[in-house]
Amino acid sequence: MSVARPIRLAFTLISRKAWAGGYNYQLNLFNALANYCPEAITPVVFAAEGHDAGELEPMRQVPAVEIVCSAHFGRPALTSLLPTMFAQDRGAISSFRSNKIDAVWENARFFGWSSPYPTVAWVPDLQHRQLPHLFSNKARRRREMGFQLQVLSGRTIILSSRSAERHCLSYYPRTKGRTAVVRFASEPSAELLKLDPVEVLQKYDLPRTYFYVPNQFWRHKNHRIVLDALALLAQRGVHPVVAASGGGDPNDPEYLDQIVREAAGRGLAQQFRYLGLIPLAEVYALLRSSAALINPSRFEGWSTTVEEAKSFGVPMMLSDIDVHREQAGERARYFGADDAAALAAHLQDFTDPAFVVREMNDQLGGRVREFAESFSSTIKRVVRAHRYGLGLMERAPP
Repeated sequence: MSVARPIRLAFTLISRKAWAGGYNYQLNLFNALANYCPEAITPVVFAAEGHDAGELEPMRQVPAVEIVCSAHFGRPALTSLLPTMFAQDRGAISSFRSNKIDAVWENARFFGWSSPYPTVAWVPDLQHRQLPHLFSNKARRRREMGFQLQVLSGRTIILSSRSAERHCLSYYPRTKGRTAVVRFASEPSAELLKLDPVEVLQKYDLPRTYFYVPNQFWRHKNHRIVLDALALLAQRGVHPVVAASGGGDPNDPEYLDQIVREAAGRGLAQQFRYLGLIPLAEVYALLRSSAALINPSRFEGWSTTVEEAKSFGVPMMLSDIDVHREQAGERARYFGADDAAALAAHLQDFTDPAFVVREMNDQLGGRVREFAESFSSTIKRVVRAHRYGLGLMERAPP
C-alpha cells in the first residue's frame, strides 16, 4: 500500500511590518505542523521578489517549509481585482503549478473564481462589519468585496473562534455548512527564547516590574484607555510602568504618533514607554518577564498576544469582549473597553509583584497538537471534498 504524501499547501506570506499578528500566526502554524503533524502538510510560502530577508529567515528555519519568491506576489493592491475580471489569477496559478501545489490558503488575496485548486479562505475577523467607523469608505468597501468574492465563489471559510463564526454566519448566511473553527495556539521555537530578558530590560531601560502591551497601534487596539488608567493612578501617587511595542497602521499612520504625543502631553512619558516595532525574540523576552499582559482591544478574531501569554502562564488583564472570554476564561482579569477605572484597579493590585522569567507551561503541547491536528484535518476534508465534488460537510471517502 502506498503512503499518502503530505499536501503541498500554498500560503501568501503576511508581512510582519504590515500585520505582526498575521505573521506570528503563520510562523506558529508552521512550527505546530512541523512538530505535531509532520507528514500531513508541507507549507509552501509565496513572497514577493526581494522580500525582507529578516522576515523570511524564521520561516526557512521551520522544517519542511518551502519559500518561493516570485514577481507574481509583489503586485500593487489595486491589481488584486484582476482575478474578478479574468476568472483566475493567472500569474499566481502558474506559480502554484510550477511548485506542484495541491491546495491553497487565501488570506487577503483572492485567486479567482475558476482557480483549479481546492481553496480555504482564512477570515481572521469581521472587524469592518463590527466597527465600520474605524475604516475609510474605500478600505471598508475593498475589504467587503474580498469577503464577498470568497463567499460567493464557494470557499471554505476558516475562522479562529466561535465568536468569529457567529459573526460570519450572521453577515454571510451563504457560508452555512462551509465554515470551520480552528483555534490556534502558540509554541515559539527555542531559537526565539534564547534572549536573556534581563538584558532586554536593560536595553530599553525598563524596571523589573512593568506591564506589557505588545499590540500594534491600530485604533481598535484601544491604547488610549491605558493612558487614562495611568492618569487616574498618577492622581493617587501610583506610577506603574507600561511597555508598549508594535508598529503603526499603514492605513492610519498618524494614530501611533497621536498616542505617543498624548502620553508625553499628559505627563505619562515615564509610565507609558513606547519601544517601537522590536524583534520577535525581544517580544517574547518582555512578555515572559512582565507582571501581566494588557490587551485593551475593542475587537479580536482570536488574540495572538493572549495566546502567547497563555503559553507562558503570564497573568492577563483583558478587555471584556466575547472572544477574550472564549479564549482566556477564568485565567484573566477583565475590564470594560471604556472603563479606565477598572483597568487602573487591576494595575494597582500588581504594584509590587516578584520578578520572574516564565517558561512554557506543561499544558501547552496538548493545545498546540490540537491546533495542528484541527488545521490538518480541515485541509484534508477540503481536498477530499474538492476531489469528489462535495460540500465541506458532506461525507467523502477517507
